[in-house]
Amino acid sequence: MDFQTAEKRAAELRDLLNYYSRKYYVDDDPVVEDSEYDRLQRELLSIEQTYPALRTSDSPTSRVGGFADSLFTPVTHEVRMESLQDAFSEDELLDFDRRVRESAPQARYVVEPKIDGLSVSLEYENGVFVRGSTRGDGDVGEDVTANLRTVRAIPLRLTRALPFLEVRGEVYMPKESFASLVQAQEEAGDKPFKNPRNAAAGSLRQKNAQITASRKLDIFVFNIQRIEGETLSSHKQSLDFLRELGFRTIPEYTRVDSIGEAVERVRAIGQKRRGLPYDIDGAVLKVDDFGSRALLGSTAKFPKWAVAFKYPPEEKQTTLLDVEVAVGRTGVLTPTAILEPVLLAGTTVGRATLHNQDFITERDIRIGDTVTVRKAGDIIPEVVKVNAHAAESEPYRLPNRCPSCGAAVLREADEAAVRCVNPECPAQLLRNLIHFCSRGGMDMEGFGDAVLERLVENGFLHTAADLYRLDAQSIQTIDGFREKSAANLLDAVEKSKQNGLEKLLAALGIRHVGEKGAKLLAAHFGSMDAVQAASVEQISAIDGFGGIMAQSVFDFFALPETADLIDRLRESGVRMSAVQTVEDHRFAGLTFVLTGTLPTMTRAEATQIIERLGGKASSSVSKKTSYVLAGEEAGSKLTKAQALGVPILGEAEFLEMCQ
Repeated sequence: MDFQTAEKRAAELRDLLNYYSRKYYVDDDPVVEDSEYDRLQRELLSIEQTYPALRTSDSPTSRVGGFADSLFTPVTHEVRMESLQDAFSEDELLDFDRRVRESAPQARYVVEPKIDGLSVSLEYENGVFVRGSTRGDGDVGEDVTANLRTVRAIPLRLTRALPFLEVRGEVYMPKESFASLVQAQEEAGDKPFKNPRNAAAGSLRQKNAQITASRKLDIFVFNIQRIEGETLSSHKQSLDFLRELGFRTIPEYTRVDSIGEAVERVRAIGQKRRGLPYDIDGAVLKVDDFGSRALLGSTAKFPKWAVAFKYPPEEKQTTLLDVEVAVGRTGVLTPTAILEPVLLAGTTVGRATLHNQDFITERDIRIGDTVTVRKAGDIIPEVVKVNAHAAESEPYRLPNRCPSCGAAVLREADEAAVRCVNPECPAQLLRNLIHFCSRGGMDMEGFGDAVLERLVENGFLHTAADLYRLDAQSIQTIDGFREKSAANLLDAVEKSKQNGLEKLLAALGIRHVGEKGAKLLAAHFGSMDAVQAASVEQISAIDGFGGIMAQSVFDFFALPETADLIDRLRESGVRMSAVQTVEDHRFAGLTFVLTGTLPTMTRAEATQIIERLGGKASSSVSKKTSYVLAGEEAGSKLTKAQALGVPILGEAEFLEMCQ
C-alpha cells in the first residue's frame, strides 16, 4: 500500500471507528461486533506503524495506552472546579430551595445522579481532544491526558469542530470491573481497593497508561466549563448539546419546576441505585438557568446554585457462623466469613470478605460473633465491626498449612498475605502451568490457556513435569485434538528442553523473580544444582538482587516439593545449565538504560543485543549507568541522565558501537 492510499484508508478507518465508539458508548446502540471493531483497529494500527506520519492525536489506536511517565504536570484550571455542598435530609433540600428563591423566585432544577468517581476536565481545540486533567484542589490539577485517552467513552474528536470547549466529567469504575479487580488483587495478595471511587482514582493516576487501559474505566460528562462558538442559556440545554457532540452525558437528567418534584426525583434515584451498573452516592440538584446561577454566585467553597443529596450506606447486623479459607491462583489464602443470611442493599448476603489476617486481627473477629456488615461500594459484602463476641470464643487465626495441598504457608515481612508457595499445589496448578508455558517461561507454542485447562480437566497434568510425559494418544482423546495438533504440542515440549537455565528459572514462577532476575541467577550460578545449594547470602551477592528476592529464592528451593519437581524435570531431559549467548565482551561491565521509542527496533530487541555483547540492561538511571539509549518521547530517565552527566546515545550511535 503506497502512502497516498494508506492516508485515505487511515482517514476512513478513523471516522468509522469513532462512529462505532459513539454508537456503543453514547447511544447504547452498538452496530458492529467487538471482533469487527478490533479488526479495524488493528488495520489502522498497522498502517500507522508502517507510516508514522499518519498518526493523529485523535486516532482510536491511542486508546490502548503504553505511554509511561514518572510525574504528572500541574494544570491550572481557568474555571475553578468547585465541589458541592452536601445535604443529608429532605429538610436540608427545602432549606436550599428557600435560599435559591430569595434571588431566583422562578428557578427550575435539573436533578441528576451523583456518580461516585474522580472529577476530571477535558479540553478540545477545533473539536479534537488535546488535554485532560484531574480536579486536584479545584484550582490546580494534574495532566493525565495519556491515561484519559484509554477511556473509550471519551470522544477523541467531536461531531462539531468548536474553536474551544472544556467540559467536566466523572471518571468511574463500573461495579463489574471493580469486583473483578478486587478479586484479582486479593488472589495476588495485594491490598484491594476499598471502593469503586478509590479504584478509579488509583487507576487514573497510574504512571503507565497500559495499566489504566486494563482497568476498564468509564466516564459521564455533566458540565461545560468553557465554550467558544456556541451560546447556551441553561444546564439541560448544555447537556443535550454535549450529547450531540458525542459525549456520554450524565444519565437520566431531569428538569423539574418545583422543589417538591425535585425531592420526588431524588427518592426515585435512590430506589434505583442498587440496580445500577455503576456506583452513585447521591443525587444533585442544580439551578437550570445560567442567568439565575450568575445571580446566586458562589461561596468560598461551593456554588450557591447546586446541592448534593447524600444517601446513607445500608448496614445490617448478623452472626458470623464460620470462616472459609480458599487458595487463590497465586497461592494467597483468602478468608471468607460465612454469615447468617441477611438482606442487604437489595440482595441476600451469606458471605463477606475478610481480606487477610491483619483485617481479622484489627477487628478481633471470631467465629460466633455478632457483626455488622455492609457492601463496600454497594458491591462487595464486608464485615465492618464486631458488636459482641460469642461465649468462650477465641481469636481467629488463618491455618499454618495450605488447605489445598497441606504444605506449610508463609507470610513475608512486607506483606499482609499468607501464601502457599508449593509449586505443585493443586489450587494453583492451572495458573502455574500457564506461566510455565508462556513466552517468558519455557515458551511452549500452542499451550494456551484453553488447551492447558482441557489437559488439566482430563487429568493429564498434575504438575509442570507432567508436560514432559504427555503422549499423542492421550492428547487425541480430547475433543478437537487430532494427530497433527497433538504432534505440534509434543514438538513444542521437546524443543523447550533445550531452553537453558534462565528460561526454566523464569518458568518456575518464583515469587519476586521475573525474567530479568532469572537471567541474573542463571548467569551467576550457571547450573540448577548451584542455585539449589546457594545460601541467602550467596544469592544476595548478585548485583541487582535484594534481600527479599534472595530470601524468596532460598525459601522456594528449600521446599521438598520444589526438589521433587526439579528431579522430575531433570529426568525428562530438561536442560539444567545456563546457555552461553554472549558473542563477545565489548560491553562487559557496561550498564545501559533504555527510554523512549527507538526508530527501528523495540527495547526488547535492543536489550538482547546489549546482553549478547556482554552488557547489562537496567530499568533505572544512577551514577553507575554507563549509557542511556534514548528514543522519541523519552521521559524522566533522560532528564535524570542529563542531570547526572550520563552519556546519551541515539539508535544510530548505539548500532555503530555494535558493529
